[in-house]
Amino acid sequence: MEHKLIFVVNDKCNEMTAETFLKRECNVSSRMITRLKRKKDGILRNGKLLRTVDILQTGDKVVLNLPSDKNEIKPVKGKIKILFEDDCVLAVNKPGDMPVHPTKIHQEDTLANIVKYYSCKKGENYTFRAVNRLDKDTSGIVVIAKNSYSATKLSKSLDKTYYAVCSGIISKSGTINSPIKVKEGHTIERCISPDGKPCITHYKPIIQGNNHTLLEVKLETGRTHQIRCHLSSISHPLAGDDMYGGSLKFISRQALHCGRINFVHPLSNEKINVVSKIPEEFYKILNK
Repeated sequence: MEHKLIFVVNDKCNEMTAETFLKRECNVSSRMITRLKRKKDGILRNGKLLRTVDILQTGDKVVLNLPSDKNEIKPVKGKIKILFEDDCVLAVNKPGDMPVHPTKIHQEDTLANIVKYYSCKKGENYTFRAVNRLDKDTSGIVVIAKNSYSATKLSKSLDKTYYAVCSGIISKSGTINSPIKVKEGHTIERCISPDGKPCITHYKPIIQGNNHTLLEVKLETGRTHQIRCHLSSISHPLAGDDMYGGSLKFISRQALHCGRINFVHPLSNEKINVVSKIPEEFYKILNK
C-alpha cells in the first residue's frame, strides 16, 4: 500500500531548497529522501517531478509518494477496539492477555495479526509499526503508525500515562530513581543494580482499598519492566505480578494498564489525546 504525504510551502520557506524544506520543516530523514529519489514520482511539486536541489516558492504543493510496505504478518480475524484512527495513525485498546507482536509461541493470536486483518479488510496493507510496546499481560493503548514517516514523528511525541494496582497502601506521591538491568541468569526478569540503565518512575496514589493502591504512573524513561521492577523495589509489587513478588489472589495478570496517551499528529501537528478506561477488574481488587 502506498501512502501520500502532502506539504504546502509557507512564506517562511519561500526560496528554500526542496531538500532543506523536507529535512528541516517536514522532518523527513535523509534515508527516506534517498528512497524517494529512487522511486518514480517519489517527490512531486504541483504534480511534476521535484529534485532536492530545486528552489521552492510559497504555495507550492509538495507530495511524497512513500514506498510500498512489505507486510508478512498473517491476517487473523479478531475483536479490536479502535480508540483513534485516520490516514496516518491507528490507536487501539489491547486486552491484558494478548501479545503485541508474533513470537515463536504466539504466531497468530497477537495484536499485529488482528490489525493486519482489519487493515486488509479496509483496503490498507501497511506494515505493523507499534510506536509503544506493552507486555503481553499489560492492557491499554497501543499506537500504530501507518507509514515510516509517521512512526518517526510519533516516537518523539508520545506522552504515556499508566494505571497500576500495587499491594499495600501508598498515601503520598513519589519518585523512584533506580537503575535497572537484566537479572543475572535470566533473560526477561529485571533487577535494581548500580550498573544498570538509568530509570525514573513517578507515581501518584488515586484510591486505596483492600490493602491495595491504585496508582497513576508516569515514566521519564521507558525500560522493559520498569514499572514492575521499580514498584517491587519499594515493597509494593503489582497485584498479579508473581515475577516480581505480586500476589495472584485477586487477579491472574499484572494489574498494569496504559490509560492515556497524548501525541502530536505527524501531519497536522494537532495535539491528540487518546484515553482507555481503567479495567473493572482493577476496581474489584480494591473492592470498590
